[in-house]
Amino acid sequence: MSKRRFYVTTAIPYVNGDPHLGFALELVQADVLARHRRLRGEDVRFLSGTDDNSLKNVEAADAAGLPVDEYVRERAQRFAALQGVLSLSYDDFIRTSVDPRHAPGVERLWRACAAAGDLYERDYEGLYCTGCEAFLAPGELVDGLCPEHGEPPERVAERNWFFRLSRYRDELLAEIESGRLRITPEHRRNEVLSFVRGGLADFSVSRSRERARGWGIPVPGDPTQVVYVWFDALGNYVTALDYGSGGARYRTWWEGADERVHVIGKGIIRFHAVYWPAILLSAREPLPTAIAVHDYLTVDGRRLSKSVGGNVDPATLAARYGADALRWWFVRDVPRSGDVDFREELLAAKANELADGVGNLVNRTIALVRRFRPDGISPTAPPEEADALVRALAQVSGAIDDALGETDHRAAADALWEVVTEANRFVSSTRPWEEPVNDERLDGILTVLLEACDRIAHELHPFLPDAAARIELALERRDPALGRSLFRKATRP
Repeated sequence: MSKRRFYVTTAIPYVNGDPHLGFALELVQADVLARHRRLRGEDVRFLSGTDDNSLKNVEAADAAGLPVDEYVRERAQRFAALQGVLSLSYDDFIRTSVDPRHAPGVERLWRACAAAGDLYERDYEGLYCTGCEAFLAPGELVDGLCPEHGEPPERVAERNWFFRLSRYRDELLAEIESGRLRITPEHRRNEVLSFVRGGLADFSVSRSRERARGWGIPVPGDPTQVVYVWFDALGNYVTALDYGSGGARYRTWWEGADERVHVIGKGIIRFHAVYWPAILLSAREPLPTAIAVHDYLTVDGRRLSKSVGGNVDPATLAARYGADALRWWFVRDVPRSGDVDFREELLAAKANELADGVGNLVNRTIALVRRFRPDGISPTAPPEEADALVRALAQVSGAIDDALGETDHRAAADALWEVVTEANRFVSSTRPWEEPVNDERLDGILTVLLEACDRIAHELHPFLPDAAARIELALERRDPALGRSLFRKATRP
């Protein structure tokens, strides 16, 4: 029987600024999903990258006084460096301006939509938000400002190519309502359905080469235009699979995947849940199976962006508290729905929770085994006091599977923490250091404690891969020194 195939992606961010904590959240959420499926024996491919071909990047390069390609290359490297900073396990990282797979794939997608009769050219005048890289209807503005970026849009008049989005209203409704295209959480699904039911307007899929300063992929057959960043950027999910050449990776990981999951922020849900599926329907290609939407991280109630993200740089925080603490805060404190305000003392609290909870449990277990059973333990049934812990151990894998199946990272982390809590409660209630050395009861206590530590380390791998490996090494060697150094305590700022 062949393994299930799971393809998971993050959005690809503009590189007009440094990476901020909000994108680090998305990277870790996707990484947890990828690592969890690998742990369960599935074949997994995990993709991230950078969106290089945007007008925002051109404007940022101008402001920095640098050539666009130089500016984009230097900034993209900072995003790629997060792989080491956050202990990410992605299999591929695509840069849309230089990756040789990307332009041919975008061109093939364009030609497929053109062959379907879904691309046409017309003059257009509208309100354009460079932050969104999108035209906005007057009714979408709040006090004349873009609701996402708080800036007034620019009035732009030019001749563009348009995509017949209006043609795909009924097909999109059918895909979403049937669950073939699953959008989580539920209120985001309802938001998309409401938008689609309200009627879909055709949207621009090109920009003048002049306004884009020649930066971007030329429209096939029309050198006066470059492909609009969202048609371009969304294509990365298939161009990274050699879609442009009809390669085996595309057949394996898009056509042949059991699940195709995009992890994105709520600000780009329309592009991923409406525009992208419609483009794929036009090109007669399979749709993603799921779109997992997360809300925003804020600081003092203000949404993080690259312009204000310097004071919450993920690399700086990981250096100060460790990648374990940062990843644990993402999965343990950030809810499935609702914006979350970040404060550094919360990160310190998560570092200490790991040290006091998991670190203390593993350290005490190793110390007890070394003290009372240095030559080995006779596997023995646990005492009656261990019933709650035994139940938690029996249920934890299924609870994590169910939670991550709904992309609820916090519920999954809570299920694992229940085992940690029960194991520590069991140690405190049984006080095994007071047991007679030759007592069979002691063997039962140590047997279940070692089982709990082993299971915690195993299930911790998707969340904290580095910590899980350290715990497994400490347990294997029964080394008290390794046990004492599993996690570092943090001083609250």
